[in-house]
Amino acid sequence: MQLFRFLFPTFAALLLSTLSGQARAEVVATFYSHDFGDHFPHAFITLKGKVDGTGEAVDTNFGFTAVSVSPAILMGSVKGMIETKDAKYVSKSNPHFSLRLSDAEYRKLLDHVERWRSMPGKSYSLNKRNCVHFVMEAAALLGLSVNRKSQFFKKPKSFVLEMMKINPTLRL
Repeated sequence: MQLFRFLFPTFAALLLSTLSGQARAEVVATFYSHDFGDHFPHAFITLKGKVDGTGEAVDTNFGFTAVSVSPAILMGSVKGMIETKDAKYVSKSNPHFSLRLSDAEYRKLLDHVERWRSMPGKSYSLNKRNCVHFVMEAAALLGLSVNRKSQFFKKPKSFVLEMMKINPTLRL
């Protein structure tokens, strides 16, 4: 009987903590690439879930691209922008890995988006600040290892796969 009195409250507490863990709100960031073509960006991040602290529902995505895609991007820097794509574009893209974000990480990621959104002047550079750089900086901000000397800055899918290779615990 003594053992039952000890084990029952312990078992009940364990069960309740397991159930409450399943209902916990969280935002999941998924890193995507989109095969080359005339639609941009080719690397982007989706955010889905609920913010734990506020209960705010989240379902959006962010990528960085040139405001106007033209041969000018081959010549140098052009005006850049953060872009959110529709569900069809996302569904035709390649999800590579997901990260469960704390509320603090979610806010850091939103701050990252706003920094890139508010860059003045010609902020997009095919060689120095493109969609892959945007995704790389987001990943680094979230604590992932990144290769800042990668040969894949113009190959989004290859870059994300490289990130997965140097961060072997990443998975979808």
